[in-house]
Amino acid sequence: MRIYFLGVGGTAMGNAALLLRDLGHEVFGSDRAVYPPMSDLLSEAGIAILEGYSADRLQQLNPDLVVVGNAFSRGNEEVEFLLNERSIPFASLPEVLSRFVLSGRRSVVVTGTHGKTTTTSLAAYLLERAGADPGYLIGGAPVDPEKGWSNGNRDAPFVIEGDEYDSAFFDKRSKFIHYAPHIAILNNLEFDHADIFRDLDDVKRSFEHLTRIVPGNGYLLVNGDDANVESLLPVSWTRVLRVGTREECDLRIENYETTASGSRFELVWKGDAWLAVEWSIAGLFNARNAAMACLAAALGTVGLDEVRSFPAEGLAEFRGVKRRQQIRHSSADLVVVEDFAHHPTAIGEIVGTLKERYPEHSLIVAIEPRSNTSRLDSMREPMRVALSRADAVVIGAPKQSSDSEILDTKALAASLAEGGVPAAAGQTNAESLDLLNERIGQTEGKSLVAFLTNGSFDGIIDAFVESR
Repeated sequence: MRIYFLGVGGTAMGNAALLLRDLGHEVFGSDRAVYPPMSDLLSEAGIAILEGYSADRLQQLNPDLVVVGNAFSRGNEEVEFLLNERSIPFASLPEVLSRFVLSGRRSVVVTGTHGKTTTTSLAAYLLERAGADPGYLIGGAPVDPEKGWSNGNRDAPFVIEGDEYDSAFFDKRSKFIHYAPHIAILNNLEFDHADIFRDLDDVKRSFEHLTRIVPGNGYLLVNGDDANVESLLPVSWTRVLRVGTREECDLRIENYETTASGSRFELVWKGDAWLAVEWSIAGLFNARNAAMACLAAALGTVGLDEVRSFPAEGLAEFRGVKRRQQIRHSSADLVVVEDFAHHPTAIGEIVGTLKERYPEHSLIVAIEPRSNTSRLDSMREPMRVALSRADAVVIGAPKQSSDSEILDTKALAASLAEGGVPAAAGQTNAESLDLLNERIGQTEGKSLVAFLTNGSFDGIIDAFVESR
């Protein structure tokens, strides 16, 4: 089949294109621009990348199917051609994954407001180490596994990151609804994606729909410490297992401790010790990601009665995901960390974890409010709380929008300063870099600079690291 990807350069779209190419389809696509490493990966696989968008060109190519990325909407030349002519079938990416990749597979769908990419990577990595040859599709850039996709063996589980964001401009259902989970992980639940959800109840409604399609012989793994997740329970149609720190949890995280080299904790399955973990990744939230991944991998292979027999010791060697507590620079007096951040809760957890891991360093947070949630002025107070444990804060320029009230970064900086946290806001990200360098010059002793963004920060992270 000849399959054309409209927006082939995105991480999810590009990895999906590679999955379909590996299944034997002829795959090609267009995008405004495609950058390394995705451009290199696509080219090496023989996937042609066409620059820009052209209705005439699409008509001449005449593919059997067009996959429309969810970044595209009315007004795009190729979208308008597809709608006007109706000569070429089109579908959303989740629909295509359901049809070509997941059909007939036992899918492990990783969902939640935070931690999806790390948990998906962990589950795929553990299954690979156990020799299960899983399929997987990861929405970020993992270090382990060594690539973001694999078809694996059709008899093995397929692990996929299940986003609650909508599927396409013509399909407003959450992506994860298409993935027909056999095992669904619900890691946490908060109000996010303010551009498509009205409020927390609206988000809950979509996750409730997810729970309704988990089969009776499947599993729903839930965060037993999250009240919003608990509000979706009970469910009577499938098996529910809780993961967390509370006594009621089926898989408990005990004796968590942040260390200079990462963290350590223990996993206890239904009252019996399973695993003692010491690894290079810090944060109780990451311990929960690991616990979810271990349980999902065990259920997908050895089954419920043999969970503790699953060989999960490889956690100690897991190297993580790029842009998740990624150390970009380390010297005697300065450590620079980059982390993917899009929500006040996650930001607060990252700040707290870094303070625990580097107690002798002054923590300077440089944050870019870029996501559709973090850049809202309604998030100003949650952002202040999240950043209040830092020793200093530099706030970048928020992504602008004409249809929402944008975060008042000057007011946020002022409220932080009133609480005793020196803070400044740049009108541009270039100005924010100058403010950061100024703050570094005023800091005595060891410094830890944490860049938090779900975007590029206009290149200032690379510029800062290269200047050290």
